[in-house]
Amino acid sequence: MTFVRYLDVLLVLATAPFVLAAGMPFFGYLVGAAAWLLTRVGSDVLQAKAMHANDVRLRAGGMVGVMMGRVWLIVLAVLLARYAGSKNDGIMAAVLVLAAFTVYFMLTIVQRGGRLDRKPSPS
Repeated sequence: MTFVRYLDVLLVLATAPFVLAAGMPFFGYLVGAAAWLLTRVGSDVLQAKAMHANDVRLRAGGMVGVMMGRVWLIVLAVLLARYAGSKNDGIMAAVLVLAAFTVYFMLTIVQRGGRLDRKPSPS
C-alpha cells in the first residue's frame, strides 16, 4: 500500500526521461520536481508531528501551517523557474506540480474513503 501512497512521487520521477526525450524545458522540470519532492517529504514529516500534538488547536494549526507553507513554496518554485529560466520553464514546472497535486489529491480522497479524518475506512 506504500507504493500507492507515493504514486505522485513516482509520477514526478518517471516523467524525467520523457521530458528529456521530448526536448521539453528541463530546468523547469528540475525546479518543479525538486519543489514537489521536498515539500512532499517535509509535509509528511510535519503532519506526522502535528498529529501527535495533544492539543486540538495545535494539531489544527500545525496542519494548516503545513498546507499553507507548502503552497507558498510551490508557487515560489514555479516563479523561480519562470524568471531564472524562461516562460516555458515556468510552464513546465507548473504543469508538473499540477499533475502531481492532482494524483496526490485523488489518492488522499480514495485512501480516506471520502472522509476528512485520518482514520482508516472499515473494510
